[in-house]
Amino acid sequence: MPELDIQVSVEDAGWPDEPVLEAVSARILGMAASYLAENEEQPFPEHPVEVSLLFTGDEDIRTINAEWRQQDKPTNVLSFPAAPLAPGDMPGPMLGDIVIARETVEREAEALEKTFDEHLAHLLVHGFLHLFGYDHMIAEEAEKMEGLETRILASLGLSDPYAGQGPV
Repeated sequence: MPELDIQVSVEDAGWPDEPVLEAVSARILGMAASYLAENEEQPFPEHPVEVSLLFTGDEDIRTINAEWRQQDKPTNVLSFPAAPLAPGDMPGPMLGDIVIARETVEREAEALEKTFDEHLAHLLVHGFLHLFGYDHMIAEEAEKMEGLETRILASLGLSDPYAGQGPV
């Protein structure tokens, strides 16, 4: 089983306490890492792989999104790989950073008629896959990434986040 060293920072008062987010993240990302290693022939190093998670709010993620993606608006999740990877490449000791905005997660969960926790799980998996080089900018890549997300979430007992929707 791949080992993950997950660093959690909470910068928005509306999030659950840090130990709760650490436990949730470890379970979800641990399952995602195991699924990739076992089913996608994704190589993992012998040493723990580090992932940094920032749980923040719309204002902060809007600033980050504007600076790094030139999109001056909040978004649900941003991923910043430590090094460029293509799916199937061996990751280094530091995978990268995932940033998630609470208010956007809440709004989207309500609009999708999902619980906050279900949507958060989806966004953690989505952000994690980006760190491994998966993307959804073209239809073929989106299909592969969304299929992985769906299978990983199913292994966690969660429903298909894309049921009845087109690709991201």
